[in-house]
Amino acid sequence: MLRQSLITCFAATLLAAAPLAGVEGKWTPRQVLELDPAWLKELGLQLPPEKLWDPARGAGLLAAAVNIGGCSAGFVSETGLILTNHHCLFGVLQEHSTPGRDLMTHGFLARTSQEELRSRTTRVTVPRRFTDVTRAVQDAVPAGATDFARWEAIEKKQKELVAECERQPGARCRVAVFDGGVEYVLIESFELDDVRLVYAPPRAIGEYGGEIDNWMWPRHTGDFAVARAYRDGRPYRPEFWFPISRAGVKPGDFVMVLGYPGRTVRSLTAAEMALQRDGFFALRARIYGEWIRLLEESAKDSREGAIAVAGTLKSLNNVVKNAQGQLAGLARGRIIEKQEQAEREVLAWAAQRPEWKSAIEARRELDERAARRRAAALRDFLLQSVPNGPVALRHAAQLVRLAAERARPDMEREAEYMERQWPQLKARLERDQKSFHRPADEALLKSWLRHALSLPDGARIQAVDARFRAGSLDEAVAKLYTGTRVTDIAERMKMFGETLDQLRARRDPMLDFALALEPELRAFDRARREQEGAESRLRPAWRRAVMAHAGKPVAPDANGTLRVSFAHVKGYSPREAVEYLPQTTLAGMIEKHTGEEPFALPQALLDAAAKADPAQVPLNFLSDADTTGGNSGSPTVNGRGELVGLNFDRVWENVANDFGYNPAIARNVNVDIRFFLWLLEHDGGAAGLLRELGVRGE
Repeated sequence: MLRQSLITCFAATLLAAAPLAGVEGKWTPRQVLELDPAWLKELGLQLPPEKLWDPARGAGLLAAAVNIGGCSAGFVSETGLILTNHHCLFGVLQEHSTPGRDLMTHGFLARTSQEELRSRTTRVTVPRRFTDVTRAVQDAVPAGATDFARWEAIEKKQKELVAECERQPGARCRVAVFDGGVEYVLIESFELDDVRLVYAPPRAIGEYGGEIDNWMWPRHTGDFAVARAYRDGRPYRPEFWFPISRAGVKPGDFVMVLGYPGRTVRSLTAAEMALQRDGFFALRARIYGEWIRLLEESAKDSREGAIAVAGTLKSLNNVVKNAQGQLAGLARGRIIEKQEQAEREVLAWAAQRPEWKSAIEARRELDERAARRRAAALRDFLLQSVPNGPVALRHAAQLVRLAAERARPDMEREAEYMERQWPQLKARLERDQKSFHRPADEALLKSWLRHALSLPDGARIQAVDARFRAGSLDEAVAKLYTGTRVTDIAERMKMFGETLDQLRARRDPMLDFALALEPELRAFDRARREQEGAESRLRPAWRRAVMAHAGKPVAPDANGTLRVSFAHVKGYSPREAVEYLPQTTLAGMIEKHTGEEPFALPQALLDAAAKADPAQVPLNFLSDADTTGGNSGSPTVNGRGELVGLNFDRVWENVANDFGYNPAIARNVNVDIRFFLWLLEHDGGAAGLLRELGVRGE
């Protein structure tokens, strides 16, 4: 009752202050039902909140927002059509591209269901039920447990809850942790593993502006693609989907962004935020920026190599520009300094209340731990990057870890290596062959090794020193790749089922390096888990004090679970004397056209534009939604639940939003559904797709 009254009071305060002010918060389905309906109606919601989510049935409009390969997406037809971002399905385009059939460049349209392209690895998870299991998880921790024992007990209980949940046919479950342990929620979904590409525009449209425009405004990118989910060989028929609005949006309109935001860090202390800045984002910008240059150089003279590295380059470019934006935003907004001030206020408040003494101690220990972790930041970053680094080392390390984990009972294995994960792991090991280009991979591994060899005494990686500290690094790495069979897909698939002894017996140099590296990767993982155990002990105590001091609802940090953000279509001022309007049109896209990448439009689009009034074709729009990574592809809907766009980016000034929401600059970038429809209407083969979407082509 107290929680409900606080939410109602908070809503009334917001409305009295500024009806169209940005609303901080990525709200869970349960929280939506706790918000004041009058406040939501005043914001612009025209549906009863219970239409968004019915916890008794595990259904509602929110169930039409699905997770697709780490992105968000939305069902848009009763025949299983899914709309998401072009960059979210780029891997499927790469999977089916060859030098003679370059779908990445030219795009794709399936005119019949038989032409749709099935992905080996893409999965869609549809939400079904959310259950609070906080008490069950907390009670599983024995009294006096060490931090690592805490982690083990929590992990064991989570696995038990997931195993019980997945006894239901078709269920896919996980336990989500909110704000480090304030709350644990069992999320039940069902998984669709047959996903087929239906439509993607040419890359020149889906990525228009490339890295120059990435994170920028004004924007003119057609970042959309269509897939279809199948179940038992037939198109999946969702109970809920988003009807498409041809009316679109205008400035001031209410919108909701529904999806699966990945991770924010607003619950961290200022000292922990500083560690994120210096020990994570700064290293990302420097090392991954170096990898981008190496990939571009190594593949510049090979068409096959360019196709192989395209997906990795796309991902790294996005990650690096994000890291640069985080660093710039933290400095510009003085976010860490503001967090320090906010913490001082909470500490002063808690000091006057004996019941919050434990919160003060928790904050002190969190900061002390952050200070100790600084010394090993580069080493930790390098070890943490192995699963996403050079393809050959990544595969070798995965095969070694899989063999080690397979020797243990399933419930004692690491979660990502449990038997339920094997099909996806195997599929990734197969599909990654499309991303392997030996010159590029060798260049990345040499970069990784050089950084490892630069580590100071006391933070060395012994497996690296033993093999690469003496002699020529170029020669040593070349011998690794010449002698390994890990890069041979047929041999790699055989290795997938082998034991550690069988892998050792191969005398494969890449496997031998991975075997030598494994103890240090294990030690790193153990230290990380001990840290997670400590945070599960400390973070809730501090966060409860922060929330009590705030006296109003505080939405939890993003953690990859279904959320909804409330917003309005709105421009912003990035700096003094500059005002950005909230919408762009096809006219602006054509104005940017130079004929050279990344501003080289297909002739077919230019021909269609010549027959229209480009200024009347909406393209992208801004809203002040609270979003982050993982929201890519999120359905943006109006107050009636109709699809008006797809979220695909944030503006540069808002990248550091992960650390704190600033309503003045919190703007997410959406592709307008009207541009998507206009493009399809000018494609002679898309009439069937338009009919299926419930709109009629001209």
